[in-house]
Amino acid sequence: MAITNTETRYGSVTKGFHWLTAFLIITLIPLGLIANRLPFETDAELAQKAWLFSLHKTLGVTVFFVAILRLLWTLSQPKPRLLNTDRLVESFTAEMVHWLLYASLIIVPLSGWISHAAAQGFAPIWWPFGQSLPLVPKSTGIEHLFSSVHWFASKLLALSVLLHIAGALKHHFVDHDVTLRRMLPGDLSIGSLPIQKHSRKPIIVAAAVWALVIALGTTQGISDKNSTFSGKSLAEVTSDWLVDRGSIEITVVQFGSEVTGNFADWTSAISFDETIPEGEVGHVTTTIAIPSLTLGSVTQQAFGVDFFDAATYETAKFDGVIRHAIDGYEAVGTLTIKDITVPLVLPFNLAVNEDVAEMRADLTLDRRDFGIGDNIGDEASLAFAVKLAIKLKASRSAPE
Repeated sequence: MAITNTETRYGSVTKGFHWLTAFLIITLIPLGLIANRLPFETDAELAQKAWLFSLHKTLGVTVFFVAILRLLWTLSQPKPRLLNTDRLVESFTAEMVHWLLYASLIIVPLSGWISHAAAQGFAPIWWPFGQSLPLVPKSTGIEHLFSSVHWFASKLLALSVLLHIAGALKHHFVDHDVTLRRMLPGDLSIGSLPIQKHSRKPIIVAAAVWALVIALGTTQGISDKNSTFSGKSLAEVTSDWLVDRGSIEITVVQFGSEVTGNFADWTSAISFDETIPEGEVGHVTTTIAIPSLTLGSVTQQAFGVDFFDAATYETAKFDGVIRHAIDGYEAVGTLTIKDITVPLVLPFNLAVNEDVAEMRADLTLDRRDFGIGDNIGDEASLAFAVKLAIKLKASRSAPE
């Protein structure tokens, strides 16, 4: 069998690329569907879901590299002529579908890879070059954007594959020509074919279809980003100190990888008098909107019944007194998550400059104390320790 293409037949390298790509795509599509639908209620279910997603992502990156090599090879080879050049609509459709497929093999895995690189945690890619990509920061917005593009693009890929298969079967069983057979192993004797005049129209139409799909994915991704927290915002509170800016971050460890997220909506009612030399100096009540959490690729999992159960318990609350500590200050009170209240001492550093205060606190909690993830008892799947990092800058309210 000849290695290179001719004007009438495909060479062995082209055939090898074709069937390797076909095998990968036919494996990847159901693999992604199955992984998405699997539950993650127990250690075993979570591990299986993550394993299937890792396999899906790893094979997806493989498709990307294979597609690049295939495209370079295709550009260096003559393209065998179509057997039905007299059927203009059919010839146009065949070429357009081929261009849709070529673009799919680049855009679908690349968009998925970028989404993975922008996300934190869950289902690593098994290639040895790490989980990040150059110029792709860890960003929930970028993750959602490219995840949406990946979703729409994968649907176009599936449609293109179906059209390609349908066309091949039509040639074989209806037209009884050698279109399918000349992509099979072995040499096939084909007589001379009529000269084919290639038009730019198929590639223009394919590009237009892809522009529409990418636009739909981008629009949906931006919408997802803007609607990450769709719950009711917390009411404003009366406070002696008004928070100008701040963040409440949590970091979990899933499958050995840290995943950091934050709560977008929270309020703090703070009374504090830095002139008191010892003992209690104030009080703080902080309320957190649980549905405002973003936690990388495991956000929806965190909202589940076995975790924060955000549908039932929309807020968490810390209430305590502020007092002097050996080194700085500490807030001593209780933290309530779901329906469980736990005593908590929160040491923090504080810098006060006239009417502006800046605070920083770092603490490690045990998720089991609050009944979070009780169904996952293996730390290899989800560590017990959860890091909490709080930063805020507040201004003293003007006296009325």
